[in-house]
Amino acid sequence: MNFYERALALRDDTVADRRYLHTNAEVGLHMPKAKAYIMDKLRQYGLEPAECGEGVTATLGRGGKTLLLRADMDALPMAEESGEPFACPTGEAAHACGHDNHAAMLLTAARMLKESEDQLEGAVKFMFQPAEETFQGSRNMIEHGILDGVDAALAYHVGPGKMPVGIYMYNAGGTMMFSNDGFTITVKGHGGHGAYPHTSVDPINIGVHIHLALQELIARESDPSHACVLTVGQFTAGSAPNIIPDTAVLRGTIRADKPEARDKLVRRVQEVAPAVAAVYGGSAEVDLAAGVPPLICDEKLVNEMVGYMQELSFPGSMPYPGVQASASEDFALVAEKVPAAFMYLSAGYLDERGEWPAHNPKVRFNEDVLPIGAACLAHCAVRWLQNNK
Repeated sequence: MNFYERALALRDDTVADRRYLHTNAEVGLHMPKAKAYIMDKLRQYGLEPAECGEGVTATLGRGGKTLLLRADMDALPMAEESGEPFACPTGEAAHACGHDNHAAMLLTAARMLKESEDQLEGAVKFMFQPAEETFQGSRNMIEHGILDGVDAALAYHVGPGKMPVGIYMYNAGGTMMFSNDGFTITVKGHGGHGAYPHTSVDPINIGVHIHLALQELIARESDPSHACVLTVGQFTAGSAPNIIPDTAVLRGTIRADKPEARDKLVRRVQEVAPAVAAVYGGSAEVDLAAGVPPLICDEKLVNEMVGYMQELSFPGSMPYPGVQASASEDFALVAEKVPAAFMYLSAGYLDERGEWPAHNPKVRFNEDVLPIGAACLAHCAVRWLQNNK
């Protein structure tokens, strides 16, 4: 089967899938509408879907090696301002990262692979996961056995912006995306009257010094050959201008391109915050959210998948190697356990529609990427199984 030609023939269906998920955007780990919709579609295509944790899976083919194809399907907790006629109307969720595209592409890939199941010289396993944005989805499905029997994994992520459709971006063997560890630092002092600070222990003052100390972890303790980012994005304290509060809370993220850099930064945040608080007579507790490691793909597998993609003939096809991003991706948890390939597919516009980046309420994605992504998923699966018996 020529998967790109077939994907073009199915374009309207793929667009409809994408727009349903977009309009009915859901966030987090529990996504009942998306789960029901995807399971119903898979049944229509002749597959037998099953729940896997909070996600959906299905398998087709026969014995031999198994390739996992993964798509995330969650949205962001924000209002949408894209102006699209199918925009999510709730004001509480928006597919501003493009995960609706991923799920729609994988649905069409599953449909095409079912139609050509006799070509498969092994098995394909599908992973529709929630909660990528909160780094819970992959972990949840892994804990429920999604990687059982899996030999390798492939995933795509669409990218908006001012660029043409057809570019595919990857990193063969190096770090493609950074780790991410969220932290909450709760500073405890002793509240009192703003006119008499000497009778209190000011947690806001302590929090400011903690914030400054954390920046020095990047400036003076991180290896300059490593790429590291430490951001405090939330600082909350107090209820009135003349009251020194009892507590202050700082929340932020730690990102790094190397596992050893990540480990050091996480450890030092846990050491520095309480020490700084103690200097000023207070205390600090550091709580870490479940994080993800750097996304490091398998060099051989990535190059193999790029070769298969070059066999397809789609408009604007252009490889773009060596890409690295300081954002994070929970597919990294899959890549820790099995050889994995992850790529960006350009889904931008060259006109004013391409002015907005991912996670912006006005972002728009070019639906011409949908048949390209579906075709790449299906074609790479068939070819990899042929060459990895």
